[in-house]
Amino acid sequence: MRWNELTHEIARQAGESISDPEITGIEYDSRRVRPGSVFVAMRGGTTDGNRYIEAAFHLGAAGIVTDSPEAFANLAEDHPELPRLLVPHGRTGLAQVSAAFFNHPEKKLSATGVTGTNGKTTTAFLVEALLNAASRSTILVGTIEHHVAGEIWPSEHTTPESRDLFELMADGVSRGATELVMEVSSHALDQGRVAGIGFDVAVFTNLTRDHLDYHQTMEQYFAAKQLLFDGTRYPAPRVAVLNLQDPHAGELTHIAAQAGAEVVTYSLNDSADWRAEDIRLTPAGAEFNLFAPRASTPVKSNLAGEVNVLNLLAALAAAHARGIPFDTLTQAIPALKPVPGRFQPVHAGQPFTVIVDYAHTDDALRNLTALARKLVASNHGRVITLFGCGGDRDRTKRPKMGLAAGEESNFVVVTSDNPRSEDPMAIIQEILPGLKPTGVPYIVEPDRAAAIALALSNATRGDVVLLAGKGHEKEQILRGGTIFFDDVQVALSALAKLGYGEAQ
Repeated sequence: MRWNELTHEIARQAGESISDPEITGIEYDSRRVRPGSVFVAMRGGTTDGNRYIEAAFHLGAAGIVTDSPEAFANLAEDHPELPRLLVPHGRTGLAQVSAAFFNHPEKKLSATGVTGTNGKTTTAFLVEALLNAASRSTILVGTIEHHVAGEIWPSEHTTPESRDLFELMADGVSRGATELVMEVSSHALDQGRVAGIGFDVAVFTNLTRDHLDYHQTMEQYFAAKQLLFDGTRYPAPRVAVLNLQDPHAGELTHIAAQAGAEVVTYSLNDSADWRAEDIRLTPAGAEFNLFAPRASTPVKSNLAGEVNVLNLLAALAAAHARGIPFDTLTQAIPALKPVPGRFQPVHAGQPFTVIVDYAHTDDALRNLTALARKLVASNHGRVITLFGCGGDRDRTKRPKMGLAAGEESNFVVVTSDNPRSEDPMAIIQEILPGLKPTGVPYIVEPDRAAAIALALSNATRGDVVLLAGKGHEKEQILRGGTIFFDDVQVALSALAKLGYGEAQ
């Protein structure tokens, strides 16, 4: 592909080219530029890619796309022979040039996007599994990992930059994929990382306090989420699947409908299109009566907790919107598996339950402890909750997390959760004002491995121990660097020292 072919469809403010070089790649990181690459220089939240144009030139860049009029002018003076394009928005330009270079894979896929504070990962995994049950070949883009037509790829971000996303989509299309399922973060929506992708189905799980270090206010956080539905920056979806139990559902229903989307709702009450009634929870899952717009049936799920019933309803509604028949969906439910790090049991023969979960917001932690409370109600066991709060993130949620942990727990262990550049004890001191008023007994142990061992050593028969916050993560981010850390493996090691055997 040559420069002129690549750039003819790109929205621009200006462009100059005295040559038409062969293009061999698209890069937004100057360190990855090779001879023949187009370097897309864009302003970001932490750095300005335009500072690295000269470095990209010396590495052999065949053309530059920039969102800086100053950089564009400097290129004309310093490197007049280099093809260049000035675009109004850097990330939109990156998406457009990437789509063109990778031969528009987005046009060959039907996309389902899942957004919300909690439940994105589980819902996306379930949508993919339901599509696979109907013999659809899929691409999954998410927090834990990416799936490309059955192959697993590592994930660095919930939603990748568009260049990487289009490459992933192109690879999936080449392997026969026809469906794209994505977790779509508020950061990605706000920054334009999903530019160029038209979502056929968009799912909203909920909105609770999180990411205010980036969005500043809940109003701005919601404004970012609604971009997936309102048709202002991205095309409105054909179908909007909305959680009727969330306080924002009414407003979002109006917004989506005004944009031309068909609205489908789900909830645990009787006013939604998709709903669950007569729910019976067990440590191994849930049984309930499923109601859809024109059908109903009793179902049994291997996903525990009311929150996962909601996630399953969202996934069923989304997969149905993608044309999967009701009977095919319900037949697939018994085979659906829990998602790694989402209410994941750790078994080593101990007489108490150990659960690893990603809950890292006060709402998610409150849901998690409430479920544990229901599980121990019949045997008079205790709920032991271990958690921490991430460093260099929204500090206002720290006391709220403390309050959420204390409300339904019998004993709390406060520890570290990716403290990053902050002092772990300073983070903990901001958690305690929310925890102390609950009156629950607690212990502070900033060393997470020692804290997990402490929580487990305090458990007795019938208790539920919750290891919250990190879920699927395999690292702990400290001031001095990143170390390997897996809550499941640390728990198994601690259980072994307590005399319990290998994982069952």
